[in-house]
Amino acid sequence: MGSYKDPNHGSDDDVENLVQRLRLYKPTPVSDETEFYVKRAAVLVCIFQGNNGDLRVILTKRSSSLSSHSGEVALPGGKQEETDIDDIQTALREAKEEIGLEPSLVNVVTALEPVFTKHRMIVVPVVGILSDTKAFDPCPCADEVEAIFDAPLEMFLKDENRWAEEKEWKGEKYLLHYFDYEAENGKYLIWAFTAGVLIRVASIVYQRPPAFLELRPRFWDMAITGDIPKP
Repeated sequence: MGSYKDPNHGSDDDVENLVQRLRLYKPTPVSDETEFYVKRAAVLVCIFQGNNGDLRVILTKRSSSLSSHSGEVALPGGKQEETDIDDIQTALREAKEEIGLEPSLVNVVTALEPVFTKHRMIVVPVVGILSDTKAFDPCPCADEVEAIFDAPLEMFLKDENRWAEEKEWKGEKYLLHYFDYEAENGKYLIWAFTAGVLIRVASIVYQRPPAFLELRPRFWDMAITGDIPKP
């Protein structure tokens, strides 16, 4: 992991203001018509304050031995299980399994609009704050996680170390964003779904749009509009 904020250094005003802003955010609910024929998952966007007072987000590099998305950068998270009572529990359970983050350390403040992926899955980004960073002892699950690192949240609004690839879906063009980032434990490429979610979160947190054209794919919003085609 990168460096964390010393609780005896600086002020918690930024974090407190962040919590208040996020609690005021009211996401558009998912359409009831989609619930019965798509899979559901959740990811945890866990934010903390770094040594320089910047807001940072915890990320993982998936194990190269996984059958899907192997070696890619991801947010902690996974598929909903029958015992999960809601998306928040799914995100917290998966974060504990993947990186050893105890749910009691995370102050969940909001869940964002669900995202529909081309793999026919609804994914809900759950946003939480990690205040007591010294209590978090990262412990990656060897079967799932190759590395744990953190990155500044604001970088996902900047047109630096970023490039985009134009894609097309059913005749409509969209942009796939890539962010290069060098952490203390290596170099990483943050892209696709993870990059898209972090662009959205950063836009809400900093209350401004990115400094580049975002152009999200239309299928991302299908869980909200109820336009998901039946299999």
